[in-house]
Amino acid sequence: MNNSEIRDINLAESGLRKIEWVRRNCPLLSGIKKDVEKEKPFAGKKIALSVHLEAKTAFLCEVLKSGGAEMFVTGSNPLSTQDDVAAALVSEGLEVHAWHGTTPEEYERHIGAVLSNDCNIIIDDGGDLVHKLHTELKDKLKYVIGGCEETTTGIIRLKAMAEKNELEFPMVLVNDADCKHLFDNRYGTGQSVWDGINRTTNLIVAGKIVVVAGYGWCGKGVAMRAKGQGARVIVTEVNPVRAIEAVMDGYDVMPMEEAAALGDFFVTVTGCSGVVTKEAFMKMKDGAICCNAGHFDVEVDVASLKKMAVETAEMRNNIMGYKLENGRWIYILAEGRLVNLAAGDGHPAEIMDMSFAIQALSAEYLVKNAGNIKEKLIKVPEEVDRAVALRKLEYLGKKIDVLTKEQIEYLAQGL
Repeated sequence: MNNSEIRDINLAESGLRKIEWVRRNCPLLSGIKKDVEKEKPFAGKKIALSVHLEAKTAFLCEVLKSGGAEMFVTGSNPLSTQDDVAAALVSEGLEVHAWHGTTPEEYERHIGAVLSNDCNIIIDDGGDLVHKLHTELKDKLKYVIGGCEETTTGIIRLKAMAEKNELEFPMVLVNDADCKHLFDNRYGTGQSVWDGINRTTNLIVAGKIVVVAGYGWCGKGVAMRAKGQGARVIVTEVNPVRAIEAVMDGYDVMPMEEAAALGDFFVTVTGCSGVVTKEAFMKMKDGAICCNAGHFDVEVDVASLKKMAVETAEMRNNIMGYKLENGRWIYILAEGRLVNLAAGDGHPAEIMDMSFAIQALSAEYLVKNAGNIKEKLIKVPEEVDRAVALRKLEYLGKKIDVLTKEQIEYLAQGL
């Protein structure tokens, strides 16, 4: 088991079956795997990866390893690691420090263990690797060429660091790529959130009122899928432009203090803290169900709810009930953590195929341009985004038009 810390290596067979299913449904990554096996762009490089550790992530790890990388892997959320997938990666020779249900102390230890290996490339989901490097392991910064950030929350943290001139190496903003946020955040989050809610609650959505907090790309996907299941959707927002979007998309818009009394399901996708607070809990109807699809467990104020409760009970797996003084029960899914991963299998394989293709090609871009990148926050190169889109279209069996020489010349005139 090398230096790995996992629950049980005997779970590997189950994890390998999951990875094989993903491999069969990820043609983009499979094609990149063939390319990097020949070219070995990551030869001699160490990659530290902290992403939700399930089968799609495992296949990305295999692709990077096929390109010559030495992989050091951990999860990015205490409840999203699948122990059989972690065991499968260890059985294939990767070093893994992760298990499902880590304590805060274990989670930090696993992050530190991965970074202790003097890694050259950082692949982050939420910014925990980058944060630890810049706060507790500054002696390891000298080994880092650069990194890639997978999600909105991580980019928010990176931008805050960059504004303070604290970011010590370039980071590719993978989440901002068109082939990531337009599909992963909207269609991936939309489907996987409701997969997690539906399988956990076993309740119907049709005819219910769903409150979606936040109308970014993830919120758009969650609202769209709720509407598709027959729900009436209310959106809460702080951004007036997005609020208008929601209205024109056919949803009601109001402050959370008003929506709290109406909703049957509450889904937060803001990336901010304190979105559903004790004031909202007191207004909710009996049996209201709250869950979070943002990266950190700070959007639904579960800590305040626990203090308010006069009685608690585990209703089903991943559902905790809290009875308030007014006699009403409020239900929290997956402890207020990412419901689509803590109570589900995450985004569909075909969606993560695009996102992780961007990750792999962005990591390759960092290696090929090491030492020549001056900016600290880097957009995914347009050629990478376009290459992924064209490959995806090919696998979908679709073709598009190509500009003629005359059209290119016309557009170049700026008329």
